[in-house]
Amino acid sequence: MTIAPMTVMDGEPTRRGAWSAVFSMTLCVFTLIASEFMPVSLLTPIATDLGVTEGHAGQAISISGLFAVATSLCLAGLTRRLDRRAVVLGLTGLLVLSGIIVTLSPSYPLLMVGRALLGVAVGGFWSLSTAIVMRLVPQAEVPKALALLNAGNAVAATISAPLGSLLGAMIGWRGAFFLVVPVGLLALLWQWISLPALAPRAGGSALGVLRLLGRRPIALGMAAILMLFMGQFALFTYLRPFLEQVTGVGIETLSLMLLAMGLAGAAGTVAIGHLLGRRLFSLLIGIPLLMAGLALLLLVVGRAEAPVFAALIGWGFLGTAAPVGWGTWLSRALPDEAEAGGGLQVAVIQLAITAGASLGGLMFDSLGWQATFLLSAMLLGGSALAALAAWRLSERRQA
Repeated sequence: MTIAPMTVMDGEPTRRGAWSAVFSMTLCVFTLIASEFMPVSLLTPIATDLGVTEGHAGQAISISGLFAVATSLCLAGLTRRLDRRAVVLGLTGLLVLSGIIVTLSPSYPLLMVGRALLGVAVGGFWSLSTAIVMRLVPQAEVPKALALLNAGNAVAATISAPLGSLLGAMIGWRGAFFLVVPVGLLALLWQWISLPALAPRAGGSALGVLRLLGRRPIALGMAAILMLFMGQFALFTYLRPFLEQVTGVGIETLSLMLLAMGLAGAAGTVAIGHLLGRRLFSLLIGIPLLMAGLALLLLVVGRAEAPVFAALIGWGFLGTAAPVGWGTWLSRALPDEAEAGGGLQVAVIQLAITAGASLGGLMFDSLGWQATFLLSAMLLGGSALAALAAWRLSERRQA
């Protein structure tokens, strides 16, 4: 007997919640995030092998972010006639193809092509993920399903840098990137089996998403997010060359530092959840201020291993918690337009990662690491000021 694929009608959750499909998407999130940020711990060997500077190698993160921005704004409109299942499968296939191209790339330009394809996969998947989850599970289970996706994100963000560093030392940077391929294929196969047909809905245009910036509180919030992620990735992208060339640590200590920073980030994500209900804007203002202070501290103690280690643990704790706070802000600021707001937020974050890594790399190569870290501190301070302005505006409107 042949079983027809299950179809999801508008507003109708799938039978039995389709939790297997949610888990398959979580595995894809893990693979996407691990792939996106693995170059952070592999800049030095990539640069050496391809004959470019660390700053140029850091553009491998920038280009994926650039393509993610464009995709997050345009994909819904461009694929408005396509079944969402087919779109997700196509994006996961691009993830696998990207891993193969990066692994085999004999030159820097081909490496960038592979990273651009990854950016399309990242931007497209994240821009559709919330809407798809809302159609897979009953309304009461949507928060649980979204938390599961974010868990995949958090785990990947925690282990990608230290794991990449260790794998790069053991099997080379190409081997580290190739490990993405079988995991991506597993996610693709799982999605093929578990994802039901998802009839297309009317897709919004890029202009429709951008119109939200006409609301001053949203514009201020997005400005704060932009500067937060720019400041974070202007510094974070170039941690490995900083730790090797300035602090003078070996590969074992480097991997330990990155792992400790990731674990601190996981702890920060848990800790902030207990405070958001009462202290949302205090956290959105205070976190970037503290991170700016840590960036300035690294300028002073950059050659001392123990203080640098302590500063990086604080950086990881705060940096991973910050997006959770801004996600909560978005759900409160746009309760009836969360899908459009989510697409805009994805675009802003990816643009910020691109700009931060690009500017940080240019300054790292031309002016030195001190200029890059100072830029990070200034951007993070700007994020705190924008969050303060958004808080004051919201207070006035509630009065």
